[in-house]
Amino acid sequence: MKSDRFIKGRGAQHNTQNSFLKFSNEMRDDFLEFCRVSGEEADNNKTQYISIFPKSIVNKVNSPDVGMSYSLNPYQGCEHGCIYCYARNSHEYWGYGAGLDFERKILIKKDAPALLEAKLKSKSWKASTIVLSGNTDCYQPAEREYEITRACLEVFLKYRHPVGIITKNALVLRDLDILVKLAKDNLIGVNVSVTSLSEDTRRVLEPRTTTIKKRLKTIRVLSDNNIPVNAMLAPIIPGINSHEIFNLAKAVSENGALSFGFTLVRLNGAIGKIFEDWIRKAMPNKADKVLQQIADCHGGSLNDSRFGIRNKGEGIIAKQVHDMVHLARLKFFKGKSFPELNADLYGEKKDNQLRLF
Repeated sequence: MKSDRFIKGRGAQHNTQNSFLKFSNEMRDDFLEFCRVSGEEADNNKTQYISIFPKSIVNKVNSPDVGMSYSLNPYQGCEHGCIYCYARNSHEYWGYGAGLDFERKILIKKDAPALLEAKLKSKSWKASTIVLSGNTDCYQPAEREYEITRACLEVFLKYRHPVGIITKNALVLRDLDILVKLAKDNLIGVNVSVTSLSEDTRRVLEPRTTTIKKRLKTIRVLSDNNIPVNAMLAPIIPGINSHEIFNLAKAVSENGALSFGFTLVRLNGAIGKIFEDWIRKAMPNKADKVLQQIADCHGGSLNDSRFGIRNKGEGIIAKQVHDMVHLARLKFFKGKSFPELNADLYGEKKDNQLRLF
């Protein structure tokens, strides 16, 4: 049973102090009482869109266990509000908090398509798959208004450059026309995140995301249009969705996914306190058990920064998860494989474009 203090429609239940800043804000009881008596809102819980202007947009990924070399994030912060999201910590680099700020202060990079084209036109750039987003979801609600992701896809198509997508939003189907064109030359792969088959679990873990039914339909529609899909069954959280691995693998396979990946939840930096506060309000009866099992997968701590171990875990519980994943792949993905994207067309296309200048 949820706490009466639970903020509906958000993952994090409070804001956190930015570890890089000297001062912090505190919502005091006397101020809250003043607002109540005065009939004013202490916090309207609304999302803000804030434009920023970075000098570059393609990021080199140096972590050896992430599975991508380059990423592009049209937005920083994410309104989806997934409570476990590792990207929360990155919001502190922009001067905000990893809690409610991450979900309510969304940074918009309107120049992303132009910056991407400048990168692809660079004489020194060699084709390597660039992943949208890698950090925050490129099809989060802001994309409906700003269409930055769609504009970036048009740039990738123009230069015949390979691109990957990671999302849990059915909005990706809006851009099916571009995705189909990219897929004809094997230039696109889409990773769709499916964390649970339970809507109750989805709503509390990922409050502003697409329903599970729509995500499975998204996999089906993409697959029916010959767009390769890898399902991300991530993160696996012991005591919350770890019992669903077989059913999840079966569901995504039946809807056309060619492969699936997984990670064990890790709660680095500010995320540990945010997650603990959330679960004690959202799932008070199982909070201690879940937190202990997560710690058991990470050497007794919620925080695990060890490359190669942090995403996969260790110990008995982690081994059980790995064994179930292995059996699920044998049972539901035999003979299936996710293709390597085509990097051969870009050089010729870039040369042709440069001749125009």
